Amino acid sequence: MARVLVVLKVLPEDVETKPEELKERIEKALPEGYELKGYDIEPIAFGLNALRLYIFMPEQTEGGTEKLEETVSGVPGVSQVEVEIVHRVG
Repeated sequence: MARVLVVLKVLPEDVETKPEELKERIEKALPEGYELKGYDIEPIAFGLNALRLYIFMPEQTEGGTEKLEETVSGVPGVSQVEVEIVHRVG
């Protein structure tokens, strides 16, 4: 079965939130069948860094990326979540 690669841009609540710690919290919160494959840290402004997460999820997921977005948004320290790319991987 194919999987879907989702690239998420995650903004922290404040500049004190360390990107690596936020990534760890998000990774622990991911539902079964979802896998964090990598991440980048993107400087935004004034010491604020966004996370760009590369997450594999099952292809046949009802609601598309909605469950993933809700899960990541609910993690403490997350301010905003934006889906940048959705790509089917064979």
